[in-house]
Amino acid sequence: MADQDARSGEDKRPTEIPALRWEEPPEGPVLVLLDQTRLPAEEVELVCTDASALVEAIRSLAVRGAPLLGIAGAYGVALAAVRGFEVEEAAAALAGARPTAVNLAVGVRRAQAAHQEALARTGDTRQAAAAALAAARTLHRQDAEASARMAAHGLALLDELLPAGGHRVLTHCNSGALVSGGEGTAFAVALAAHRSGRLRRLWVDETRPLLQGARLTAYEAARNDMAYTLLTDNAAGSLFAAGEVDAVLVGADRIAADGSVANKVGSYPLAVLARYHHVPFIVVAPVTTVDPDTPDGASIEVEQRPGYEVTEVTAPQVPVTGAGGGIPVAPLGTQAYNPAFDVTPPELVTAIVTEEGVVSPVTAEALAELCARSRQVTIS
Repeated sequence: MADQDARSGEDKRPTEIPALRWEEPPEGPVLVLLDQTRLPAEEVELVCTDASALVEAIRSLAVRGAPLLGIAGAYGVALAAVRGFEVEEAAAALAGARPTAVNLAVGVRRAQAAHQEALARTGDTRQAAAAALAAARTLHRQDAEASARMAAHGLALLDELLPAGGHRVLTHCNSGALVSGGEGTAFAVALAAHRSGRLRRLWVDETRPLLQGARLTAYEAARNDMAYTLLTDNAAGSLFAAGEVDAVLVGADRIAADGSVANKVGSYPLAVLARYHHVPFIVVAPVTTVDPDTPDGASIEVEQRPGYEVTEVTAPQVPVTGAGGGIPVAPLGTQAYNPAFDVTPPELVTAIVTEEGVVSPVTAEALAELCARSRQVTIS
């Protein structure tokens, strides 16, 4: 059964299988993940018994999405502690598994700090492990709560910007329940619009090269009975030109102090198109995705993925012959440019929606004020 503490902020999931859960079978605690590389063809779970298995799951994108990576990182620290592994070593490996996604390191540090504090205070490794697990469960619950608040703030913003209703929203990559302890970030806003009868159409970018839009967002949209249409990434321009997009909603993996947004590669071209066609470009992310230690977009480390993700395609239950386990679509030896993310400058972002409110226009000063307000709420 899923952890009830971590799931208390949720009303509904698009699938019966949660993206992540902590379990304690007789043979010892484990972290169970829905393998997102197998969706939508199969709902298969991975069982991680140690941090190294979780690191591999993170790198392979079996578990992905900024908020969920933070939760996974925290549970990974707890897993190492409960099973008696070296916690500091596990924390370092987890935090570095995907460098762009700041939430991963935030989650790791939170559980690690709880473990260190309890160990220093009590000298008891079991109490320290329990403290790490409690921190992970708290983060999981808080993310579910944050998701609900982001959805409410985002829907209110859409209604303000688009008073005529009947929202036609374009999204990129996947930002729903598969990336969150709740119902997601950007997708959660579209889902709220759908439930209120104000979503006319969800346009879903397929999101090359790994098709997170086609495989995952379409999967979630179908599960929620949303009106959605899938398109190739390079068809977005024709949609804008035809006047078929009212707003763009995307998530974020890191937001720099100046408001620059790193998100799945392909987001920046959408922001450029949106600006040209006078369409709001809205980023939805929890406050934990804002990184005050990263001053600007140029300072964001952009993860480079393997070239075979571009030179090969994969499909479930299809014979594979490529080096990366896929079907070759380019000549042998072809070099590929494959950044996982691109960076959108703040001047192209209409608004950043967080659980603590909306920042618009997007400036360093407004973001700093939001983060300070969030810290005060957390402390109180």
